[in-house]
Amino acid sequence: MEMATNPPGPAVPNKARVAILAELEKERRRLLSTPGASISLSRPSLKDFRDNAEQQHIAAQQKAALQHAHTHSSGFFITQDSSFGNLILPVIPRLEPES
Repeated sequence: MEMATNPPGPAVPNKARVAILAELEKERRRLLSTPGASISLSRPSLKDFRDNAEQQHIAAQQKAALQHAHTHSSGFFITQDSSFGNLILPVIPRLEPES
């Protein structure tokens, strides 16, 4: 039984594919760098729209919570993403130890 070997011919199409892909990538980058290209090349999906609206809603809630906390408390608060869903977190200032 003779072992089949790959002829050198298929290597040429692979090189051609690599050159074509490189040229396509260069063209894609050129198109994306032109103003307004992202609008004509892709439309935002409904999921992206919902995510953006949700982020804006959370930002508005954070701002309102931060204003309320600053108005009604003498403490310090910051806005930060929390694993537990907290919109603002209290901050305890560092005190230098007395020497």
